[in-house]
Amino acid sequence: MATLETYRQKRNFGATSEPKGRKARKAGNAFVIQKHAATRLHYDLRLEMDGVMKSWAVTKGPSLVPGEKRLAVHVEDHPLEYNEFEGTIPKGEYGGGTVIIWDRGTWNPIHDGRKGYAKGRLEFELIGEKLSGRWHLVKMHGKPSEKRENWLLIKGEDDAARMAGGPDILEERPESVKTGREIEEVAGEAPGWSSKTGKIAKSAARIPTQSVKRDESEVLVELPDPSSVKGAKKAPLPDFVEPTFASLMTAPPTGDRWIHEIKFDGYRLQARIEAGRVKLLTRSGLDWTRKFGKEVMSALQALPIGTALIDGELVVETGSGASDFSALQADLSAGRSDRFAFYVFDLLYLDGYDLRALPLVERKTMLEQIVGTEPGLVRYSGHFDENGGLVLRHACRLSLEGVISKLRDGPYRSGRSKAWVKSKCSARQEFVIAGYVPSSTSRKAIGSLVLGVYDDGKLEHVGRVGTGFTGAVAEALFKRLDRMRIAASPFADKLTAEEARLARYVRPELVAEVEFRAWTADGHLRHASFRGLREDKPASEIVREIPKSKTATPKPQKRIVTLTHPDRIYWPDEGVTKEGLADYYTEVWRYIAPYIVGRPLALLRCPSGITGQMFFQKHAWKGLNKHIVLVNDPKDKDDEPLISINDLNGLMGLVQSAVLEIHPWGSTVADWDRPDTIIMDLDPGGGVAWETIITAAEEVRQRLKDAGLTAFVKTSGGKGLHVVAPLKPKADWPAVKAFTKAIADSMAADSPDQYVSTITKSRRQGKILIDYLRNQRGMTAVAPYSTRARPGAAVSMPLAWEELSPGVGPDYFTVDNTPTRIAALTSDPWEQFRAEAKPLAASAGRKRKAG
Repeated sequence: MATLETYRQKRNFGATSEPKGRKARKAGNAFVIQKHAATRLHYDLRLEMDGVMKSWAVTKGPSLVPGEKRLAVHVEDHPLEYNEFEGTIPKGEYGGGTVIIWDRGTWNPIHDGRKGYAKGRLEFELIGEKLSGRWHLVKMHGKPSEKRENWLLIKGEDDAARMAGGPDILEERPESVKTGREIEEVAGEAPGWSSKTGKIAKSAARIPTQSVKRDESEVLVELPDPSSVKGAKKAPLPDFVEPTFASLMTAPPTGDRWIHEIKFDGYRLQARIEAGRVKLLTRSGLDWTRKFGKEVMSALQALPIGTALIDGELVVETGSGASDFSALQADLSAGRSDRFAFYVFDLLYLDGYDLRALPLVERKTMLEQIVGTEPGLVRYSGHFDENGGLVLRHACRLSLEGVISKLRDGPYRSGRSKAWVKSKCSARQEFVIAGYVPSSTSRKAIGSLVLGVYDDGKLEHVGRVGTGFTGAVAEALFKRLDRMRIAASPFADKLTAEEARLARYVRPELVAEVEFRAWTADGHLRHASFRGLREDKPASEIVREIPKSKTATPKPQKRIVTLTHPDRIYWPDEGVTKEGLADYYTEVWRYIAPYIVGRPLALLRCPSGITGQMFFQKHAWKGLNKHIVLVNDPKDKDDEPLISINDLNGLMGLVQSAVLEIHPWGSTVADWDRPDTIIMDLDPGGGVAWETIITAAEEVRQRLKDAGLTAFVKTSGGKGLHVVAPLKPKADWPAVKAFTKAIADSMAADSPDQYVSTITKSRRQGKILIDYLRNQRGMTAVAPYSTRARPGAAVSMPLAWEELSPGVGPDYFTVDNTPTRIAALTSDPWEQFRAEAKPLAASAGRKRKAG
């Protein structure tokens, strides 16, 4: 029940000018964050709900780093009038100290806000002058004797988030959004004085502005006035400006001269706006206005400007929050536009003035003022001011495409430029389609594309790409390419017999974007995956892109298993083929090997992919590949042999047999009855928030630590998390099962509203099953790095504990993006897994929950 009784009891309104307030009758959605220099500096977050401001004291202030938890102590409700309070509370009074309005705006609950607040899991979006995007408030479960109600404030993973090590918003923007002053300037003054003076401009402001209303709201925003900007040149609006293109480098440049932006994976577009009319032009000047639907046009028309030329990139953002060119292609083909986002990163022209001669940071400041920080369809692309290498490492660990680095004071110059450089997380570029190989499983689809690049006007063969095609795309490409067939090879040099095998040649007019791991010694692509057609680029411009300061690429693992029907699609919506799965496992072999070699395996086989029949198998089958090993369980000598592997070719034999999930025992074939691994599977029922699963994993970690064990964590690739601990194989299976059951039962007893330890589905709604039953002889759990036979082609990914965050869900990592993460890792998060193995103590598992 919302009430102001506690608020009023704590204050002497004869001594303080804080508002007495009253509960509002009408519902609203305002938020305010007040910076409060009381006994200790903190930030008060207030969200309007039921006529009052629900309030939390955030001890260290909000952080823009996803997953970084900030303690938020729930305090008494405040009146709506408190949103305007800025000044000094007298010493000796409750909360004595100086208060400024650090941020304000509106908030929107993602789900039912009242229910989320009541349950202690509130997910919402902020639209403020400093903060925006998704946020989480998660209630902690303290001891019954605790008087304080502690919550955690956590930033969600979105375009408003920042990398760890980036600028701190609290240091970057210390001022009041109401008066422009910092807290030291307000201290000691009569309360309310600054609220009557209006906003005080900062002396460091560089861009002349004008105040206007944004849309139909009453919120005043500051817009740039180009007529007063030094360097802006009065000129007519150009029809088109050739874009600046970035040069490829292996690593971002260093130094204060550079800023760094996240590289998007979409279509580069120039938005030309003139008197309400909008055109979207490709990098070569083609008019693609109608290609992207009315929503994009309407969003650009709504910007508070008359004429403009804006450089940006239109993308589709998937559930993981990353832009995905393949998903963009699929949405365009399906006529879908609900996932579009147009990120803008440069302003070339505004309201009668050419801005290209201005320094980049001034152009970006003006652009940010125009677009704002609301996460709408048109979004401002922010940047990082320092440590481009750190930005790139974080981008790659999250499987993003890479980083664009730009000279902060550089003008806008058309063409390929050294003032803009790109550093990619994986090799990717465009290639000319010179032919195709028909599918071995369908008469109306392609199996692979034959690719080339131009070198001094001559078309050079670079190999094939045979994965990344959905069934629909493979059929559409066949239909289109079959009409373009020619009799002779378009390559300048004759192909070898192997290169020409089954190839049908076409006119070299279409361009494909392809991601690949590296170039082979003979100049061919290795582990290539199709991303889509690039109809915005002419084939004649496609050349081999080799980054400067190129380092040697590692030699691929040796594979000798022949795959039949390598173009058979296992994950239709993602276009992952048998060949693509083999490439994935070759890429991660050195990481997955310690967890699957020399162990009995249970396998999920899907001969027709994830849409067909599925069955678990642990015994031999007809036609078993010779590299797969048969092992005999010493306790079941009369039973059929079990399956095991010893090397990469054994794993390739599993791929050939359509094995899409690998589930090893927790013991080896050298010591069947003494497990060397514990696994606790946290399996959420319906309605359980991801943050709650993370909290559960951390509790399991602590309980294992209390028992003398070291815990590691991985995503399941499904719905939950697996907490895993290595053991020195001394205890037997019954002892390990008893130990894990004690942990599960204890957690369920301590927090019955959160956890259950029995598998009955009727008891699991809104709770997490602590599944310990995998810790018994013959039971298995999915291996680290194993794929899952589910839509999305997710994998079970080992993580460092600090990587757990709201932005990295249980199925975030996939066959598609895991190799990028692997390449970016400076160290394996599970590198010390076996080194941390400890014996199971006799008394372990019986401790109660730690406070």
